Amino acid sequence: MKMHRLLTTAGSLAGFLTVVLSPAVLVAAEESPSPKTAAPNAHLEQKALDELKRMSATLAAANAFTFRTSNTVEVPADTGQYITLFATSEIALRRPNKLRARVTGEVPNFDFAYDGSTIAAFAANNNVYSVSKAPGTVDAMLPFVEKETGIRFASANLLLSDPYAALTKGLTSAVVVGTDTVQGEPCEHLAFRAPGLNWEIWIESGPRALPRRLEITYTEATNFPRSLVEFSHWNLHPWLSDGDFEFNKPSGAKEIAFLPELKAKAARLK
Repeated sequence: MKMHRLLTTAGSLAGFLTVVLSPAVLVAAEESPSPKTAAPNAHLEQKALDELKRMSATLAAANAFTFRTSNTVEVPADTGQYITLFATSEIALRRPNKLRARVTGEVPNFDFAYDGSTIAAFAANNNVYSVSKAPGTVDAMLPFVEKETGIRFASANLLLSDPYAALTKGLTSAVVVGTDTVQGEPCEHLAFRAPGLNWEIWIESGPRALPRRLEITYTEATNFPRSLVEFSHWNLHPWLSDGDFEFNKPSGAKEIAFLPELKAKAARLK
């Protein structure tokens, strides 16, 4: 049996993408308090917050950027077992309202495009695609996509206009673990906790302060599933045209829906 048949809902491209584009540290402001309103026993090291703010400032200051990721994500199969999937992706963002993603790996391959008014996803292996209207900014589009389709991006908070505000929502713990080298770059290794989530991030120690690794553990889900993202090939000054974010229907491709009921399936990963 094909692995994606164990893990997704037939007839829905969003089902495939929920598997491939691993879960995000995406917590709505109304659901979690900020560090200022955290519990009195919250342990927040200023050095850890400062490093996170330094990275966020680098990303927020970039009008556009591209990067690649290598991802692993643990997802529940219909058998009850959690399966580890491996994928790679190429991401391009141009503020305030352009995003594309191309995902490959052992899972089926997908293209995702957002042009400021429409989201589209295409699965070449199945020659199917889905299209939907979407809000007019990346900041509004990402939670919209999660709510309406169940698709969540592992790097979602890094794509927002204010990554620091999103990443620090609901923190109960922030510590500096130490230093490490990731892909040849000296990095600060930081660890954070929030309700339902333990997560770690490795940030370049140099002036660019770019993220190099992100690990997430979902503490309220069965088996404590994890997601690991390795970032590489950062370009903070790419040349990106409007055409790079347009979706052109492939010849002979069949349109299928983004199904709302996938929200229930996505909740199994929380």
